[in-house]
Amino acid sequence: MTDPKPFEIGLYSFAELTPDPKTGHKLTPAQRTRNLLEEIELADQVGLDVYGLGEHHREEYVSSAPEVILAAAATRTTQIRLSSAVTVLSSDDPVRVFQRFASLDLVSNGRAEIIAGRGSFIESFPLFGYDLNDYDDLFSEKLELLLQLRQAETIVWQGTHRPSIDGRGVYPRPLQNLLPVWIGVGGTPESVLRAARLGLPMALAIIGGMPERFAPLVQLYRQAAAEYGHDAATLPVSINSHGFIADDRQTAIDDSYPTVAQVMNKLGRERGWPPMRPEQYEASAQLRGANFVGSPDEIIEKILFQHQIFGHQRFLLQLSVGSLPHAKVLRAIELLGTKIAPIVRAEIARRVPVR
Repeated sequence: MTDPKPFEIGLYSFAELTPDPKTGHKLTPAQRTRNLLEEIELADQVGLDVYGLGEHHREEYVSSAPEVILAAAATRTTQIRLSSAVTVLSSDDPVRVFQRFASLDLVSNGRAEIIAGRGSFIESFPLFGYDLNDYDDLFSEKLELLLQLRQAETIVWQGTHRPSIDGRGVYPRPLQNLLPVWIGVGGTPESVLRAARLGLPMALAIIGGMPERFAPLVQLYRQAAAEYGHDAATLPVSINSHGFIADDRQTAIDDSYPTVAQVMNKLGRERGWPPMRPEQYEASAQLRGANFVGSPDEIIEKILFQHQIFGHQRFLLQLSVGSLPHAKVLRAIELLGTKIAPIVRAEIARRVPVR
């Protein structure tokens, strides 16, 4: 018999660079990056397990090259795993992705991870000269190459969207063998089945709607993984959601709503969504809503409630959607690491039987 692996709790960010909705003030990219590094350092100090940094190529974010920032964070941390959230593999070169994360793995002494995804924004495709009509084919082909790169030092490969590789070595090699690769899923069964077929961990983003509506996707993943010959019990699932934590519920809502509404309404104008309303946001913070906004006790209750639904092994919280005062973000990180994580880990360890 073996003890189950401890439940992992962490954070992810897109390194937002949006103006304060009340004052209009916006940090410089340099200050935002310094703040971000302080946030990752604190997450490590309070015992969180993972910090993920998303890749974006818009003016509202500073993380177009997350591996560089994560490498800087690696020198200021000792335990926390450093991940992408996500790497937009479709518009990148898998060889360079592998090399950058292998380098991060060496710098961090074996703490690097990749969450590979197709991306919810499309700016990187024209920026790097890719055709959006090839959206799905690009991801499938490049993921295949990335997985081959982590398996073998010398690569023979031929595809459609990248020049062939004829028996060439790819260096450096990471400290971990194998370099962890997760599949980021936004809710489409096709993405779920891809992760299951390849036997890769799945990171499921739930940023709207009732969480139980996503339970069939997790069930599909585990069932399909078993049918493809993988041990589904060894394949972790991560639930990734938006939220904010303060000492009490109303403060968490009052602090975070203006910044969330600012970001989501801008995206809504681009994508045809209706404007966000305060009552909508408060409803999403209820137990059966998608957002983790509230006091430590409420966040504990909600993580455990969703664990009953999904039986997942990891929870990542995005702090925050939009730019909040740095001191308030640091307080939220402190609460997650010192007040929430120990109770959640202990309760889930009690629930999960020894195998």
